[in-house]
Amino acid sequence: MYQYDQVDQQIINERVAQYRNQTERYLKGQIADEHFLPLRLQNGLYVQRHAPMLRIAVPYGMISSTQLRALAEISRKYDKGYLHITTRQNVQINWPTLESVPDILDDLSKVQMHAVQTSGACIRNVTSDPFAGVAQDELVDPRPWCEIIRQWSTFHPEFAFLPRKFKIAVSSTEEDRAAIRAHDIGLQLVKNGDEIGFRVFVGGGLGRTPVVGVAINDFVEKQHILTYLEAILRVYNLHGRRDNKYKARIKILVRAMGGDAFAAKVDEEWQHLKDNSLTLTDAEIERVAAYFTEPNYESFDALEADNALQQQIDSNAAFASWYGQNTRAHRVAGYSSVVLSLKPTGTPPGDVTDVQTDAIADLADKYSFGEARTTHQQNIVLADVAKNRLYDLWQDLVSLGFATPNFGTLTDMICCPGGDFCSLANAKSIPVAEAIQRRFSDLERLYEIGQIDVNISGCMNACGHHHVGHIGVLGVDKKGKEYFQISLGGDSSYDTAMGKILGPSFSREEVPDVMDKLIGLYLEKRNGDERFIDTYKRIGLDPFKEHVYGK
Repeated sequence: MYQYDQVDQQIINERVAQYRNQTERYLKGQIADEHFLPLRLQNGLYVQRHAPMLRIAVPYGMISSTQLRALAEISRKYDKGYLHITTRQNVQINWPTLESVPDILDDLSKVQMHAVQTSGACIRNVTSDPFAGVAQDELVDPRPWCEIIRQWSTFHPEFAFLPRKFKIAVSSTEEDRAAIRAHDIGLQLVKNGDEIGFRVFVGGGLGRTPVVGVAINDFVEKQHILTYLEAILRVYNLHGRRDNKYKARIKILVRAMGGDAFAAKVDEEWQHLKDNSLTLTDAEIERVAAYFTEPNYESFDALEADNALQQQIDSNAAFASWYGQNTRAHRVAGYSSVVLSLKPTGTPPGDVTDVQTDAIADLADKYSFGEARTTHQQNIVLADVAKNRLYDLWQDLVSLGFATPNFGTLTDMICCPGGDFCSLANAKSIPVAEAIQRRFSDLERLYEIGQIDVNISGCMNACGHHHVGHIGVLGVDKKGKEYFQISLGGDSSYDTAMGKILGPSFSREEVPDVMDKLIGLYLEKRNGDERFIDTYKRIGLDPFKEHVYGK
């Protein structure tokens, strides 16, 4: 993973000192609230329902065991002993005091972490596939490109005050695991002959106006990707609306102009930038790629390793369930990638305690070369586990509460913190998630249902990505009471789709029954092993609507 150089460290150290001074002046009454607001946002600090919330950057989800232990200690020292994994692969702490944040940022800086550009109208944390670098269906490793984009966008003076927040995702696989068309810019690594480049999508996003990103360039040569991104941001900065924050995202601009007209504007701007100092040389690309070195993989007799693993699977049904659900194929023979589920019933999705975080660090050291990944599905991945150690790892995970064999199933929900924490939320999303988990706790039934994405948001800001859930659940307010709107047919793959609203909303108590009806009809109507989303695409919304509402 990327390691700071002297310049990186100096920049972060100076930012910590700057923010410490700003906080001290604010607490003395020397900086007004309205002037302190953008300063704290630039350092990842929000004011939530009960306390400040600090969002800590985890670039493209890569995190070391050293950093995990630092986060565990920070949560003990300054918070209430737990952390939350977000859908942008970042980490949040929900109870720091305003006075303690400079100390937290100082502690983070000592392990090459920070909170800059995790909030505010700037380019946010770049996200990618949590299996990047090890996936069998990968064209090339996207992480060096994420890092190149991170370095370009961090403290970029021209893009520090954009019309609104801006999110970029990068994918390099046959299956999109980064939801690139639901981002302001989505980059898909592609080949044109022997050349590597990027297909560029622009104008995707969720929130109040969910939009699927449109392709504005099918192949940008790799050496020109930064100049092309710069051209997009310049067009947005110049033409994006600033008079209405609900219409300020780039998705609104692209829709208003049309994809072709927006692409033409970008091309016009690009002509002034294409061969400037941001044009990437092979040497620069190789310099960054060199940080993502291959671990010291052991050599295995693949047949022997697979036979031994099969014996363990055959002799232990619980291990077999976990292996089938929570491991993924690895490009290196003799290895697997493992998903640590943060979705046991009764725990808010994505939450992990300080003790568990320390344990994950130990597991990363013991089984996966000292590295882990956060995922936008709010889980943790150990990317490089030898197959002959999977059984031992599973036993450790069982004792720690990370072995719930539900990855990719209905109970592996994406869920925002909702009204329990967020001051913007209309409803509490965590109790709804737990009620659904309890209703579908039977593993045999869960596996019969198969792969399905259920996403829950507490408000229209869509931090739970409800728009792109195969089943989406949205909290709404009706005269001071919490209700939940259901949508169907969302999809975060390359074939991105926004879900359609099923009909009138439901009370919290009704949601599990509604889910039961939806799943029941799906199982009745599906062909063979057809996934929920494929059945929905084949039969449409109306049969589900009629079944739920009895009309």
